[in-house]
Amino acid sequence: MLGRLEKSIVIGVAPEKVWKMLALDRQVEWSFYGWKNVEYTSKIHTSEDKYRIGTSAHIIEEHEEFDYEITESIRNERLTGRQFNFSKSGNVTMTVTYILKPLEEGTRITAVVEYEMPNIILRMIARLSKRQGEKAFEKSLKKLRSILEQDANRQIIDDQ
Repeated sequence: MLGRLEKSIVIGVAPEKVWKMLALDRQVEWSFYGWKNVEYTSKIHTSEDKYRIGTSAHIIEEHEEFDYEITESIRNERLTGRQFNFSKSGNVTMTVTYILKPLEEGTRITAVVEYEMPNIILRMIARLSKRQGEKAFEKSLKKLRSILEQDANRQIIDDQ
């Protein structure tokens, strides 16, 4: 079974600011996945290395652990990664894509999650919990917007 979630939101900052929050270790601050810890498993020499194709990390959630790898990266435009090796959920893979589009009022971020669940029990659980997943997904994008717009407002006040 291939499932899909997609949500978009407009954030009142430039794509460059949104891009910085897409680094795996920054997603802990706002991600709907409930990430608790991100440990890069590939070499990170500069902050730009966090967005490089092939960058990998081991991620710990409250009830899961998995590996993640960046599979597509176009600076300030698009970032795609793949989660795999779920420890408790069985053979589940997930691809997450963030698409940034500059707008006059800021940036539209579209987040797309595609997941595959070959196990029939997991498929049934996924169908039942899809609505909860969509709500959590939307909540995380709103949290991202709140973080970035509050930071932008603080910067304006500091600059005055």
